[in-house]
Amino acid sequence: MGFLDIRNVTKSYGPVQVLHRIDIAVEEGEFLVLVGPSGCGKSTLLNMIAGLEGITGGEIAIKGRVVNGVHPSKRNIAMVFQSYALYPNMTVGQNMTFGLEMHGVPKPERDRALADVAKLLQIETLLDRKPGQLSGGQRQRVAMGRALVRNPDVFLFDEPLSNLDAKLRVDMRTEIKKLHQKLRTTIVYVTHDQIEALTLSTRIAVMNKGHVQQLGTPKEIYDTPANLFVATFMGSPAMNIVPATVVMENGHPHAAITDADGTPRTLRFSQPNLAQWQGKPILLGIRPEAITDPEGADRKSGNIQPLTNRVAVIEPAGADTFATMAVSGRDAIARMRADASVAPGQTFEFAVNMEKAVAFDPTTEERITT
Repeated sequence: MGFLDIRNVTKSYGPVQVLHRIDIAVEEGEFLVLVGPSGCGKSTLLNMIAGLEGITGGEIAIKGRVVNGVHPSKRNIAMVFQSYALYPNMTVGQNMTFGLEMHGVPKPERDRALADVAKLLQIETLLDRKPGQLSGGQRQRVAMGRALVRNPDVFLFDEPLSNLDAKLRVDMRTEIKKLHQKLRTTIVYVTHDQIEALTLSTRIAVMNKGHVQQLGTPKEIYDTPANLFVATFMGSPAMNIVPATVVMENGHPHAAITDADGTPRTLRFSQPNLAQWQGKPILLGIRPEAITDPEGADRKSGNIQPLTNRVAVIEPAGADTFATMAVSGRDAIARMRADASVAPGQTFEFAVNMEKAVAFDPTTEERITT
């Protein structure tokens, strides 16, 4: 049993079911991120935890207490919204302590909580200002501060950084991470941004069409995606997915592919279990950073395979150079060092880290594990 338990939870609007048997146990102090495309049900699930949406089936429990039907104000949760939801006619200090005042917390206690949180968030100089006098990042800090002063059991964040510009979003991401590491609070955080999910979380629930596709640590989600959806949704650029056939060479399973000119090539797998798929089609998944120039290849890998191929497009990206090539008739991206000597139209010998390769069943789209 977790600190926050979501047990077999469903949600329907009339005949339309939008959440399907969600089971997640969140431990105390954990940072769980719900990530997925628009309409996948992540915000609906967050609102059900908060009590803003009713539960059609199943149970939600906080610290062992089932909260189905319990009013939001009685759940001891705090929510940070995408829109900040600050009262424009109140000062920052009044915004942050309003909830405490409504719960009858004495003024000296409110003042102590406000001073502690303002210092933590470095907004002491803003307490007498109105929200209209603040920048987007400052408003977001105030919205977080309003949640923190309450010292709730669970913090809920609903896409809190989506209104910020790119640089500020990165800065606030770091601040939220530092805040969690310092306070060890229990957080459920909704985003459609997979970079936010990977950098902030201790665990990620990847959602699509009302189902949890995979629940795991950022490393598990990134390195061993459960299916094609997770593989292609998580990561930027996305995982390369190319058709291949399993063939046996020298007693080892290989992925048989073709290069940009249609020439057959093979890449040796590190997973011996794929021998069971001999002669069968698969979908080969390789992250862009696992295809690189020989000098940039992972020295710790025991299975770097050469792949000679013609480069179609080069995209310099500061710290990296991305090279696009055709593999088995599909575009595949290699992520190389910034100073890699490669040009469009050039035939280049890439280094492929096959220890990082994964295989998917083309029929079920599930990762092949046995």
